[in-house]
Parts: sequence; structure tokens; C-alpha cells
Amino acid sequence: MAAAYVIHTSVRASSPNVLLAELAAAAPVVLPSLLLCDFGNLADEIRRLEQAGVKALHLDVMDGHFVPNLTYGPGIVEACRRATDLPLDCHLMISEPQRYIDDFRNAGADSLTIHIEAVPDPRPLLERIRSLRAMAGLAINPGTPLDDITGVLDACDLLLVMSVQPGFGGQKFQPVALEKLRRLREIAPSRVLLEVDGGVNEFTIKSCAEAGARMFVVGSAMFGADDYSSSFRQLSQLAHV
Repeated sequence: MAAAYVIHTSVRASSPNVLLAELAAAAPVVLPSLLLCDFGNLADEIRRLEQAGVKALHLDVMDGHFVPNLTYGPGIVEACRRATDLPLDCHLMISEPQRYIDDFRNAGADSLTIHIEAVPDPRPLLERIRSLRAMAGLAINPGTPLDDITGVLDACDLLLVMSVQPGFGGQKFQPVALEKLRRLREIAPSRVLLEVDGGVNEFTIKSCAEAGARMFVVGSAMFGADDYSSSFRQLSQLAHV
């Protein structure tokens, strides 16, 4: 991931506040996680998602160190950027994210989320992300106390609550995520979007929405369906509360 990337012409030049307002207005926002898409037909997959009415795409970046699995780097983000103008929401499950922020932004990421478990003092990096005119997100794992992030809520554009331990597939949704969402809805600035990731499907999305989530990362709930449009409509309807 250390390769240098020249900024793509499709990278948004507007303030992250503009994208934040767009996503807030579109909420609830169901974001398919491209981790489960057919990468051999990436452009076609993205086109199908656009036709289904998706408002943004989620990219799970794993480095094999912060989490056990290894996925992709800025090159895939750049490929997605060439294929769509939809906002790209990048979840960086990586160690030392400060080394790669510029690469992912230059590759086309519109939103960059780092983990409190990877950056104990995230404020400087969150400010750096916003200085690159991208939305700054902070993620928290199920076992991490909410108190670890309460001091930097004002520096965030979005807060990503993990309902499973990142890096492992097929895990059961952990209700502790609902507790954190409810608490964050009370204490986070009203402009901050609450996002949830892990085990979000037709059985859990409504509870997440009722707890305060506005953005919902889905994997198999979308890509396991033959018809992306009907799956997207169902999930979006369930998220309306």
C-alpha cells in the first residue's frame, strides 16, 4: 500500500461538509460492502448497484496485521473511482493508517474511517483527513469501551460502530452495538452520522435504525441476493423508522 497515487480527476473537491449533508439528506443509507462483490466484473457489479438505487459504496480495507485478513489497497479504490461517481466510504482496518491516508484519498476515497484501536490519539489524523477534504470517520470494535472515543466526537464526521470483531466473516451480530448507538445518539454532535457494520441484514437493520444508525453497511444481505434492486429496497424500507 506504499505506492504513490496521483489524485484522480473524479475525487471530490468540495468540502466534506457537503458530502456529509448529502448523506444525511439521503438517510437511511444502505452501503453495499464491495468485499463480497465479483471483482472479476467490478464495473458491472457497480453498475448493477447504481441501477438498484444505491447512494454510496463501502470498501473494507484489511492489511493482514491490524486484522488477520488481507483484502486490497488504493488500487481497488482507484478502480472503483473510475467506474462510478458514487461516494466511496473507505473503512481502514489497518495499522498505522497515517502512512496511507493520502494514498487512499488520492485514489478516490470520499470518506476515510480509522480505528480507535489502531490510533489511540486519533484527533490529529481525523483533522488531517478533513484537511484533505474528505469525511473523517472513527470506528470502534465491540469490546472497546465507548469512553475511549468520547473525547474526540467533535472531530468526527461519522462514527462507525462495529457489531462484530473486524476481520472475521460469518459472525453473529452483537447487541452491544445497539447500546453504543443509543448512547452515541445522545452524546455525539447532531451533525455526526452514525454507521453500523457487521451482521447487518433484514433481521437486524431495523433495530440498528431504531438505535440511531443512519448508515448501514451490508454484505451478504445484498450480494447474496439475485436481485440487488429488490434487496436494496427491502433493506432501505426496514431502515426507515
